[in-house]
Amino acid sequence: MSILIVEDELRVRDFISRGLTEEGFLVRESEDGAQAQALMRQERFALIILDWMLPGLSGLDLLRALRAKQDTTPILMLTARDAVADRVSALNAGADDYLVKPFAFEELLARIRAILRRVDNRPSPLLSHADLTMDPSTRKVMRAGVEIPLTAREYALLQYLLEHAGEALSRTRIVQAVWDHDFETFSNVVEVYIRYLRAKVDAPFPVKLIHTVRGVGYMLRSDA
Repeated sequence: MSILIVEDELRVRDFISRGLTEEGFLVRESEDGAQAQALMRQERFALIILDWMLPGLSGLDLLRALRAKQDTTPILMLTARDAVADRVSALNAGADDYLVKPFAFEELLARIRAILRRVDNRPSPLLSHADLTMDPSTRKVMRAGVEIPLTAREYALLQYLLEHAGEALSRTRIVQAVWDHDFETFSNVVEVYIRYLRAKVDAPFPVKLIHTVRGVGYMLRSDA
């Protein structure tokens, strides 16, 4: 599960990142709003921890921009601004929670888990491409009416491919999204798991969906 930390203070960002990594989360970091927007175009996050006072684009402006685009990614505002009016502004703009600095990591972690529990209880939209469907709420994968059993890592890889169907995805980008971002990108782990997926998702069916893009990586598409 991937969390994006948008925080310009390195000490605070590193403190949160180390703590969440120890708790088993996959963490991405950004020091300003523009960099955060670039990361969000490349990857989906389970939750965003967002500072208000950022260089350039403020956290509140970034929040408003995301909600204006109907982006429902959960956002926890983490800021030194402690006025009631500030809390109200952020929550009215679409923040899911608001925590004031200084803070205890235990409380931050508890709030993150509470937000994620609420999100897990919402109905998840189906992911689909051609005759392949994935239901994130039940983790059931079907193709042409046939259920396909997948391991946890195969499921995560297929979910990423479905979320980016039609895009040429580099091996490095896949590793960063599906495996720990420190995983050695020269490893053949992506090739191994693509082979596993093809055996289950493609081999039994006449139309192949997982394609190799020479010099880049892989793409999910339904054309030959």
